[in-house]
Amino acid sequence: MSEDGKPRLDKWLWAARFFKTRALAKAAIEGGKVHSAGERCKPSKEPKVGDELQIRQGHDTRTVVIRAVSMVRRGAPEAQLLYEETQQSIQQREAAAAQRKAAAPGLLISEHRPTKKQRRQIHRFRDERNTLSGD
Repeated sequence: MSEDGKPRLDKWLWAARFFKTRALAKAAIEGGKVHSAGERCKPSKEPKVGDELQIRQGHDTRTVVIRAVSMVRRGAPEAQLLYEETQQSIQQREAAAAQRKAAAPGLLISEHRPTKKQRRQIHRFRDERNTLSGD
């Protein structure tokens, strides 16, 4: 347990290394990305051993069962002892990852603007497509 009283869900998620900071864990909870028993949680919820949580991170949703409560962030091997991911959750994540990989082969998703070379390729592709369709 922690020195400042009762355990909190945001601290547990941080200690279990689902989120890099406690603030990110709190924001995820408040944003509805963490559910317990099918309902949204509050950051101050007390995690109990045996509770089942659904945690959505990016494209993936994990269903985990709390195995231990800790308010101290330790190394990854120790953090993995705090929870156990359900077998169904693991299978769903792997299937979704495989589907995403198969859906976009060679597709580069960039968060930056295209370079000059990439813009030329885009324009060349559009021009070729327009000449083939007769526009």
